[in-house]
Amino acid sequence: MSKLTGAEIVIQCLKEQGVDTVFGYPGGAILNIYDALYKHQDEITHILTSHEQGASHAADGYARATGKVGVCLATSGPGATNLVTGIATAQMDSVPVVAITCNVGVSLLGKDSFQEIDIAGVTMPITKYNFIVKDVNKLAGVIRRAFTIARTGRPGPVLVDITKDVTAAECEYEYKEMEVVGPQVDTISEDAMDRAVELIRNSQKPFIFAGGGAVIAGASDELKAFAHKIQAPVADSLMGKGAFDGTDPLYTGMVGMHGTKASNFGFTECDLLVVVGARFSDRVTGNASKFAPNAKILQIDVDSAEINKNIQTYAHIIGDAKVVLRRLNARLDPMNHDEWIMHIERLKDMYPLRYDKSCLSGPFIMEKIYEITGGDAIITTEVGQNQMWAAQYYQYKAPRTLITSGGLGTMGYGLGAALGAKMGCKDKLVVNIAGDGCFRMNMNELATATRYNIPFIEVIMNNHVLGMVRQWQNLFYGKRYSHTVLNDTVDFVKLAEAMGAKAYRVEKKEDFEPVFKEAVALNIPVVIDCQIPSDDKVFPMVSPGAPISDAFDDVDLKIE
Repeated sequence: MSKLTGAEIVIQCLKEQGVDTVFGYPGGAILNIYDALYKHQDEITHILTSHEQGASHAADGYARATGKVGVCLATSGPGATNLVTGIATAQMDSVPVVAITCNVGVSLLGKDSFQEIDIAGVTMPITKYNFIVKDVNKLAGVIRRAFTIARTGRPGPVLVDITKDVTAAECEYEYKEMEVVGPQVDTISEDAMDRAVELIRNSQKPFIFAGGGAVIAGASDELKAFAHKIQAPVADSLMGKGAFDGTDPLYTGMVGMHGTKASNFGFTECDLLVVVGARFSDRVTGNASKFAPNAKILQIDVDSAEINKNIQTYAHIIGDAKVVLRRLNARLDPMNHDEWIMHIERLKDMYPLRYDKSCLSGPFIMEKIYEITGGDAIITTEVGQNQMWAAQYYQYKAPRTLITSGGLGTMGYGLGAALGAKMGCKDKLVVNIAGDGCFRMNMNELATATRYNIPFIEVIMNNHVLGMVRQWQNLFYGKRYSHTVLNDTVDFVKLAEAMGAKAYRVEKKEDFEPVFKEAVALNIPVVIDCQIPSDDKVFPMVSPGAPISDAFDDVDLKIE
């Protein structure tokens, strides 16, 4: 045992937890921790972001790409509140992040002191758990608990707020090994397994729906074996991308508001829907009362709170998806649903994804990036049309290769997330897909990328409008484009160059491929400003509040 300051204990605990990279921004209240971090810079890499929100998104992207806990640091007051959007993003998508903030000294709490904020109170609704540490003797235990909570069961963000005097105080510190967190199996009941097996055996038209929980559980191999054993088509949510190989013949595409017609119509016709780690978001279900009307729903989820929350299930199994699927596979014999699979194949043939191939467009860009990368890149995205095209037209063959804000829909997320993903997976090509509106939210993180020479490619689908909002205005608001037109004189190429990045502007289809290949070869921060039409839309689409069986596209609009 040795006597250490609170700040030194924080660093030692990070090392215990295997943390090699943190993202943050210093300030007065957290100075002691930064001083301790300085002494350990050879062991823990600190990335100074341009804004605390960028740090929170970077920690999130790091966590999603690696499966490890992401860490961000911020000082008191506005430093801490700038993390809020990133913490909420992690909470909605079940991402293990530990946010460490510092506050004013204990004697100054509750007195509206300079840069004081009750960040534990502020973040209570958007964290899995949070702490405020006012006693140095409790500090090590709290940090260890924070990491364990963040990655146990359904992961999520945990905030640890430490008063400044605690970071200066001393106490005895003893090294402890990181607690091993195993899969959640104690909630898997045999009765539930028996019922599930019976349902699957009696089904003639099974469909599998894979969500983000399948990715988090690392259940890809088991999911593939399960789908082929019971011969069932597989659709995914935005968060479930890569849980099931997007090139597999059984794959039907995404489901929901911008899902494929094959998935949406298939869900409507199936007699059993096996849901693996998905929470039935409103963007998936559409009109919940008409969702999968002919199906018995079997839900597999690690979080009991998700059972019967949005959609009533016929049966459910609570537990780790990987373990549950492995046990189901062991009990099931191979099944034959050739007629059902042929029907789904016909739907896929009848309703392929379509787009205008005469000009440079979002779908074209995504298909070309897939072709050039062979599906081996990590794709991060912003939110809106760019996000949906990235989900629809890039084939995700493995989990943790699409990193995007699904639940909260955070514009400005992707650039920070890309930096975090690249720091966690240095051997991978990382591409951030952005819209021009999203890019402007957190484009200051380009300076972070160039400061540390973090190589990644920023592809901006620049339509000079807020594309997804404009799409809704076009379809549902009588083409009243209220404050969605971004026709101004901001030059993204010059802006990127001013921040030290290499930048290109692409206006023609034929120019994209050579530019992108050059960007890959450069292996530095690169921005590609792609000029695309203002009124391109994401299709298929389901109108808000309509059943997913009412999916329509541009062809349907022309018929009407």
